[in-house]
Amino acid sequence: MLDGNREALIETVRGLSDADARRRLVTSLTTPISLIKHAAAAERIWFQRFWAGLSETECDGYTNRDEGTFAVADDESLADVIAEFERASRRSREIASRFDLDDTKDNPREGRVSMRWTLLAMSEEFARHAGHGDILREQIDAATAR
Repeated sequence: MLDGNREALIETVRGLSDADARRRLVTSLTTPISLIKHAAAAERIWFQRFWAGLSETECDGYTNRDEGTFAVADDESLADVIAEFERASRRSREIASRFDLDDTKDNPREGRVSMRWTLLAMSEEFARHAGHGDILREQIDAATAR
């Protein structure tokens, strides 16, 4: 389910130009490309930082739980950000494979969580963001068709 929701999120941006992927259609920082960037950060926060216990410097990108997860540098292309998310997802799968579903750890925000909880939470998050991406894509495609 989680891999399916990862792919559904990526599908919302496939075929967009870099300019369209960066279009601000809502008042928040949410753009098609920033949804993918945020998802990559979520992968790192939960799997690299929380489950693997890696320091920020050992992670392969941004790992703070704030609006910076949506920040996309001017020189990053949509292909770059998709590749970043795919890399983070591969690393998450590898880290998750080291744990049993019922293994638990204490999280300062969520309390005691299991690997099962984490996988479900990530699946839910990516499904929600794929829905956001669908809506943004619908707005972009409708504007492009005119």
